[in-house]
Amino acid sequence: MIKKWMLISLLVAATPAQATTIIKLGHGTNENFHMARAMVEFERLVEEGSHGEIDVQIFPSSQLGGDRSMIEGVQTGILEMAVSPSSFFTNWDPAFGVVELAYIYPDKDTALEVLDGPEGDALLGRLDRIGLKGLGWVESGMRHLTNNVRPIKTPQDLEGIKLRTMKVPAHVDTFKALGANPTPMNFGEVYSALQQGVIDGQENPLSLIDTQRFYEVQKYLTLTGHIFTAYTPVISQTFFDSLPEGQQHLIEQSMDQAIAYDRELVAEEDADHLAHIQSSGVEVNNLSDEQHQAFADIAASVNAQYRERIGVDVFDGWMAAIHRASEQ
Repeated sequence: MIKKWMLISLLVAATPAQATTIIKLGHGTNENFHMARAMVEFERLVEEGSHGEIDVQIFPSSQLGGDRSMIEGVQTGILEMAVSPSSFFTNWDPAFGVVELAYIYPDKDTALEVLDGPEGDALLGRLDRIGLKGLGWVESGMRHLTNNVRPIKTPQDLEGIKLRTMKVPAHVDTFKALGANPTPMNFGEVYSALQQGVIDGQENPLSLIDTQRFYEVQKYLTLTGHIFTAYTPVISQTFFDSLPEGQQHLIEQSMDQAIAYDRELVAEEDADHLAHIQSSGVEVNNLSDEQHQAFADIAASVNAQYRERIGVDVFDGWMAAIHRASEQ
C-alpha cells in the first residue's frame, strides 16, 4: 500500500501553481479501460466548461494506492475525487453490499435501471454520512470467470480453484459456497499473481479481462455473468461545498455526461473484447439456462444471509425494484 507521505508528495508535485481550482481524481484501472476513458471525458468537459478555472488531474492505475486508501484520501482531503467499485463503500456502510450480490439481476439493463432509479439515488445519498458526495454509477459490467485449471460449467468444476476476488465479504462467501478457494487481493496484483501461479483464476468484466491482458495468463473463460459491478465516483463533500454553485453544477453535469459516454463505450465494445480474448487462444464456454441456474441457486442462499447485514429495508427495496424493472 502506498505510504501517506508518498501520496502527498505525488499530489503536491502534480499541482501547478497557477491553477485556480485543482481536482485530483484517482482510480485503479489502466488508461485503455472504458471507465478511464470516460474520466478523461469528464476532465475535458469540466476544464472546457469552467474556461480553465478548474484543472482536473487524473491518476490512473492505482498510482495513489488501492481503492480503500483513495477513498480515505478523499475523506481526509488529500484527494478531491476517487472512482472506485461500489462494493468498497461497504467498509463504511454495509448497505452498499446490495449492489453486487450474485445473480440478482436478470441482465445489465435491469441493473442499470435500478441504479439510476430512486433506490440507487437513496444509496448514493447515504455517502454524505461519511463526508462524500456520490456522483452516479459508472458501468463496469457483468463479471465472468477465467482460470487455468479446467473449463467451468458446473459449481463442482470450481472445487479447489484458487480464485482472486475483490475484498468483498459477500463475494468471498459466494465463491466459498460454490466450492472455490476465494483469495481477495488488490486489483493491481492480479496479473503477476496469475503469471506466477499464486492464483489459478480471477473474475471480472470482459473489458477488464481484455484491457488488463489477463488472456495472456489464462486458458479458460466461462461467461457466468454472476455479478454486475459499477464504479461510484465520489467527491469530497467539504471540497464540493466550497465551490461556487456554478462549478458544482458543472461537475455534476459533466459526470452525468461522462457516465453516458462510458455506457456507450461498453455497448459498442463488449463483443470486440470477447472476440479478442477468444482469438488469443482462450477457450470460451457459455452456460445453458440450467447450468446458470445451478450457480444462481447456491448464490441465493448466500444472499439471504446478507439481508440483515445490508439492512432489511434496503435489501427488500432493492429486490422489489429489480422485480419491477425486469417486468417492464
